[in-house]
Amino acid sequence: MEQQTMTSARPLGAALKPRQLTMMGLGSAIGAGLFIGSGAGIQAAGPAVLISYLVAGTLIILVMWALGEMAAANPDSGAFSVYTAKAYGPVAGATVGWLWWLQLVVVIAAEALGAAGLLATIFPALPVWLMAFVFIVVLTAVNLTSVKNFGEFEFWFALLKVAAIVGFLLVGAALLFGWLPGVQSPGLSNFTGAGFAPDGFAGIATALFVVAFAFGGTEIVSVAAAETAEPARSVKKAVRTVLWRILVFYIGAIFVIAAVVPVGSAGLKSPFAAVLDAAGMPGAATAITLVAVAALLSALNANLYGASRMAYSLAERGEAPRLLASVSKARVPVVAVLASVAFGVVTVVLELAFPEKVLPVLLNIVGSTCLLVWTSALLAQLALRLRADREGTVLPLRMPGFPWLTGFGLVILAAIFTVGFIGEDSRPQLLSTFALVALLAGANWLHHRSMKRSANAAPGRVESSERAEPPVLID
Repeated sequence: MEQQTMTSARPLGAALKPRQLTMMGLGSAIGAGLFIGSGAGIQAAGPAVLISYLVAGTLIILVMWALGEMAAANPDSGAFSVYTAKAYGPVAGATVGWLWWLQLVVVIAAEALGAAGLLATIFPALPVWLMAFVFIVVLTAVNLTSVKNFGEFEFWFALLKVAAIVGFLLVGAALLFGWLPGVQSPGLSNFTGAGFAPDGFAGIATALFVVAFAFGGTEIVSVAAAETAEPARSVKKAVRTVLWRILVFYIGAIFVIAAVVPVGSAGLKSPFAAVLDAAGMPGAATAITLVAVAALLSALNANLYGASRMAYSLAERGEAPRLLASVSKARVPVVAVLASVAFGVVTVVLELAFPEKVLPVLLNIVGSTCLLVWTSALLAQLALRLRADREGTVLPLRMPGFPWLTGFGLVILAAIFTVGFIGEDSRPQLLSTFALVALLAGANWLHHRSMKRSANAAPGRVESSERAEPPVLID
């Protein structure tokens, strides 16, 4: 392949539209964790899980405000990794970036296998391994063409999920108000008496740790903002539009499920299907399964995009092999996309060869990554906002209630971590993730130490914390 130097200061594309970024932010929060995993939270806390979702939803609103403020002022494909580096140094920034990249590439494998497994329940003749690889190949092709194609795919994926939630809320409202002919309303009996919070505060706290992960993925908006034509305007619209809709969709859906499906019911394994069955809707299980498949594929598509852009950003800053910063004529970091998906493919192959031995271990190690990413985002915003205010810098988007709301978000995160460390099931996951962070931080520290020695030996060389030479355009 012929290569030529590209002199643009921002070599990635800028073809994402505001509507795509808005729907991406909304769709990234509405995933399989809501359609399938919401029953686990209800099982832990009963209808009082609504409190857990309100707390977790408040946290993600604060995180999105913080990321939105930083992304509007400094749109960058490295997003929170770059902001952490600006606030606390390149080692911290690189550690957060690599941590997020590892989480995404592992989750890519889980989502491909999960979507294939769900589809196999409807079409058992189709081999799971074949469907998993078809999903990966097709969505890799989408990511390799142009960011415009990626954005359009994510827009329609997100629109499908939003339509499913809206339809579910309409059916749920009709069921609860007794408007469905021949179907008796369950009323609000599940919310009265001791049944509202059967395990009290302990159940609510346990559910908080469980449901927090349902909002994982919203941070990708800050990554995608760098590839919009007007980042500041697009981020403002996305943040202001998405926040209240997330709460309406999540709280509305959970309210309906908690009102219709009692704690201890087998229906909590597939809560949306259980509600639709109670409403007398035929084919409910199949419909929800197909929506869950779409949710997983949407997440796979978005995670491959996010992983490739983070790898590109790390390479651009000298924190990863320079080849990962290569871009195509379509302004796509081709090598970063292929490297990210390659890790997922290898994981899929190993999981298929050794079922339940590879993927669960990897998911356990990276399981709490999103909590650490959110923590880094709030800490970075705290430091950078104080710096901007001190220097009199005008910001295109300002997080309201600063610094109190930023501090409140950190308090919520501290509470989630505390609950996680207390729980016997969640403690190993957190310890594994913290061990991974320590390993990455040590490796990045050694890398920077080596780079400084090389710079001292060869004056004039660009250090890794600075932008290296422009990336290449691959023909």
